[in-house]
Amino acid sequence: MSTIEHRPESSALPAGGRSAGHASAAVRLAILDDHEVLLDSLSSWISANATDFEVVLMAPTWLQLVHSPAFPTDLVFIDFQLKEPISIEARVRTCRAAGAKVIVLSSVDTREARERALAAGAAAFLSKSLSMAAVMETARRVMGIQSDPAARVWRPAPGGQAARDRPKLSPGEAEALRLYATGYSTSEVATRMNVQYETAKTYLRRVREKYARVDRPASKKADLIRRAAEDGYLE
Repeated sequence: MSTIEHRPESSALPAGGRSAGHASAAVRLAILDDHEVLLDSLSSWISANATDFEVVLMAPTWLQLVHSPAFPTDLVFIDFQLKEPISIEARVRTCRAAGAKVIVLSSVDTREARERALAAGAAAFLSKSLSMAAVMETARRVMGIQSDPAARVWRPAPGGQAARDRPKLSPGEAEALRLYATGYSTSEVATRMNVQYETAKTYLRRVREKYARVDRPASKKADLIRRAAEDGYLE
């Protein structure tokens, strides 16, 4: 079940709220998640589709986040479940004390998790099952940015070049790409699609081949994530 929960004050726009897309309104964003593939996919999607935010810091560990010269940022996305023995309360409070607002992203969608994050000072608690478009709309509300109704989720290159070069994927290939680019392993993709491992592997191989045929190679995992972000599969 997709869940969004906010602190009461996070939904109201402050006086003089900024409009999405205004050049001077770019929000400096940090992302803390120990799944580095997911870090890359989030950053790629935001760079392509949410230009009112700038990802200036990606950290797989808490210490890398707080020791970075880019910290504190305006906003921090924090994964609720880090392998490090640092509580969500300590992480959120430290960011808030440094002047950064916090949105907690979690695959553990329970009342206890939400209450802990929000009680510590997080501006919002979001399920990872939400689309990136929904996540960024919440981020705009938290930062007091008015959404631009004319903004497009996927923006083709000038002249429609990207649209012409977007390969046609089968439903199975598209779903495998979306899951893989979101951070799941090939075996996890197979489990979530309820198919055999070799079937999931074949889907991903075909995706790579189709991108190669339109001169958009995606042999590396990072490249495949970028293609998924460019073509809207991470929405």
